[in-house]
Amino acid sequence: MQWPYRRTVLALCTLAFFATMVARLAISPVVPQITAEFEVTNTVVGFALTGLWMTYFLSQFPSGVLADRFGERSIILVSLGGTALASLALALSPVFGVFVLATLALGAMAGLHYSVGTTLLTRTHDDVGVAIGVHNAGGPVAGLSAPVVAAWIGSRWGWEPAVAIGAVVAVVVFVLFAWFVRPTEPRRPTQPMRERFEVTALVALISRPSIAFTIALSVLAAFVWQATASFLPTFLVEHHEYTTTEAGIVFSAYFLVQGVTSPGVGAASDRYGRDETTGVCLAIAALGFVALVAVPGPLATGFAVVALGVGLGWSSAFLPRFFDALSNDEAGAGFGLVRTVYGLLGALGSVTTGLFADLFGWAVAFGVLAGLLVVVCALLAGNRLLGTGY
Repeated sequence: MQWPYRRTVLALCTLAFFATMVARLAISPVVPQITAEFEVTNTVVGFALTGLWMTYFLSQFPSGVLADRFGERSIILVSLGGTALASLALALSPVFGVFVLATLALGAMAGLHYSVGTTLLTRTHDDVGVAIGVHNAGGPVAGLSAPVVAAWIGSRWGWEPAVAIGAVVAVVVFVLFAWFVRPTEPRRPTQPMRERFEVTALVALISRPSIAFTIALSVLAAFVWQATASFLPTFLVEHHEYTTTEAGIVFSAYFLVQGVTSPGVGAASDRYGRDETTGVCLAIAALGFVALVAVPGPLATGFAVVALGVGLGWSSAFLPRFFDALSNDEAGAGFGLVRTVYGLLGALGSVTTGLFADLFGWAVAFGVLAGLLVVVCALLAGNRLLGTGY
């Protein structure tokens, strides 16, 4: 049986997402060495990493516009090449100012991929939910592997080669993508790009009821995902008195479950509906938070890890909703725009949850996350029962 070309595209888009995620996640395990090298505080490095995620989401919308003008393949190659160069610049930074600039560049270059890669998959696949689910699995797989590898390299040879693994992986995937993925036809090759940045048109697009509703729910769900990715190990250490090693193992297991189940979540959304699958996922995740906060012991933690891993893979089910509401001509730039909007707002999950933990404790902070997921489920149910059509 001949290997379908669409599977090649899916495999390489997933590898590209994996590569851009590896480059970002390789920094965190060696932060103590970076602070010692440049004689700066954790807070200063934290601001640099916050800048990385902000530039990551800010580049989502321009990436869609560029893909409409030059084709998805070209932009993904720029993303991979830029990620490699930025990772190399990080490793070779002579002073902290250069490190910060390289960090911001890494976020911007890595951010060029996701929206464009997802749009390319909608052009080659009919089962969009399955394709997005497989593509999304590249992130959790990177989350499972990159921190461990970077920490091991950093402990033996220093932080510079540890962050340089992002460059190595990106170069390998760049070569594979350039070799096996065919050039893609631009959707709007002649339209001046300045027309795509007109504020009136952008506001009109995200103000459509179905898109605005989807963005609002995505903000809440992304807020919870970002908070979990930032603070789950810290919660386990400070609330349940796990060791750092034990918390790291649980965190890796969370990413593993999410990576394994994400394609199934996407397939379920194709078969049973976007909203139904998303509601079930987030309800499961809410139960996971309740178990994590209220019930001590390894069994409760194990249940919570599985529930959170499955439930917080919500994007595989819910993101296809945007493509259902966008025309073919709007898909590239439109999806990039909504990714920028909900990603930037959802990124506030980290700082807000940290603040709540400082003021009220971890039980309240993680309880709020469960509450937000319940709100999303209620809004989905209300939309269906009232027949609003959002």
